[in-house]
Amino acid sequence: MQTLDDLTSEIMAGVNAATSLDALEVVRIDALGKKGRVSLMMRELGGMDPEERKAAGQALNAVKDRIAAAIETRQEALSRAALDERLAAEAIDVSLPARPETEARLHPLSRTIEEVVAIFAEMGFTVAEGPDIESDYYNFTALNIPEEHPARQEHDTFYLPPNAEGRRKVLRTHTSPVQVRTMEATEPPIRIIVPGRTYRSDHDATHSPMFHQCEGLVIGDGIHMGHLKGCLIDFCRAFFGVDDLPVRFRPSYFPFTEPSAEVDIGCTRDGGGLKIGAGDDWLEILGSGMVNPRVLANCGYDPEKYQGFAFGMGIERIAMLKYGIPDLRTFYDSDLRWMRHYGFLPFDAPSVHAGLAGGSV
Repeated sequence: MQTLDDLTSEIMAGVNAATSLDALEVVRIDALGKKGRVSLMMRELGGMDPEERKAAGQALNAVKDRIAAAIETRQEALSRAALDERLAAEAIDVSLPARPETEARLHPLSRTIEEVVAIFAEMGFTVAEGPDIESDYYNFTALNIPEEHPARQEHDTFYLPPNAEGRRKVLRTHTSPVQVRTMEATEPPIRIIVPGRTYRSDHDATHSPMFHQCEGLVIGDGIHMGHLKGCLIDFCRAFFGVDDLPVRFRPSYFPFTEPSAEVDIGCTRDGGGLKIGAGDDWLEILGSGMVNPRVLANCGYDPEKYQGFAFGMGIERIAMLKYGIPDLRTFYDSDLRWMRHYGFLPFDAPSVHAGLAGGSV
């Protein structure tokens, strides 16, 4: 037993002398591991007579429990000391100012959408949303787009695999399906804008397979072309910040409006540059028109009672014009240098021009 006492004292001294968790693990393995000194003494019990084995076994178990408890206590103390040392080494001065390079920027598309929404909100419009994956009916048929129209062909439109009935869903080619869904679910009067993503099979410096549109819809009793013109003239002047911006309406054709009109704004291209609001040149920015009576009927409205107008614009296009961005593809390059140049501080809220609340609509 004297030998056991000496062994216990030696192991306990090793436990207390361990200055790290790794050193303590070495002491534990040396004492209690499979080939540890206490474990080897446990194996010798088999060669003793029963009475001697009983007494020696009790003594060894007591020593084993004492050593295990001491190792656990020392392990907790060393773990706390290691944590305290790490916290002291990794201390952060929270009073220091933030690094300038981490300053976020608002993407020009997000900024432009906020501006468009803010301007039309002053006119009493609300924002409506709908699914990106649409049925053929909502994307084409309900909008009076005929079967043979090029937009319904696969070279222009992204289709999904057909379902069990052979019908294919489509990635919406415009946000106009939201207009149909709103008219089906709402009684007039209606005054909404629909910003959102749209998809077409096209890709170059001025086209992208995925892009953003913002469309508008007004339905009511006695709505006429004068309301359409007043609304869009006010918007163009507010968005581009030119109070006397020339705005021109040219006859055009869209299946879902009748009559239809392209909207141009005055500009000049002298010197190879583009300046909006001056000169005698024109630049097309959006399409518009009075809602086709067939579309009204498809949505359950009486065309003899209700009339309305609709319009649509590409968010990327008007952002490129306003902020001088030459290539549409750079919107989606995720280039931080581009963002630092064209991006906006998040707290630089879009300005809403005064006087819109009393607009023509």
